[in-house]
Amino acid sequence: MAVSYKRLWKLLIDKDMKKKDLAELANLSTYTINKLNRGDNVNSDTLAKICCALGCTFDDIMEVVPDETKKGVSVDA
Repeated sequence: MAVSYKRLWKLLIDKDMKKKDLAELANLSTYTINKLNRGDNVNSDTLAKICCALGCTFDDIMEVVPDETKKGVSVDA
């Protein structure tokens, strides 16, 4: 499974904020912002900091996206 932070980026747009503003408000490093931007996993403490800073919940900033279904190759006997 993968995690998508598209909801976070949309929320920032709605609040007229930049990623730099979020980093300062939630006390996040540039490295962490870059991880979020790439869709990498971050720990729950980081997500909690973001939610506290923005006054939202996990569902407002992220969603779990199922992996693409891998198609198996059938072999005739």
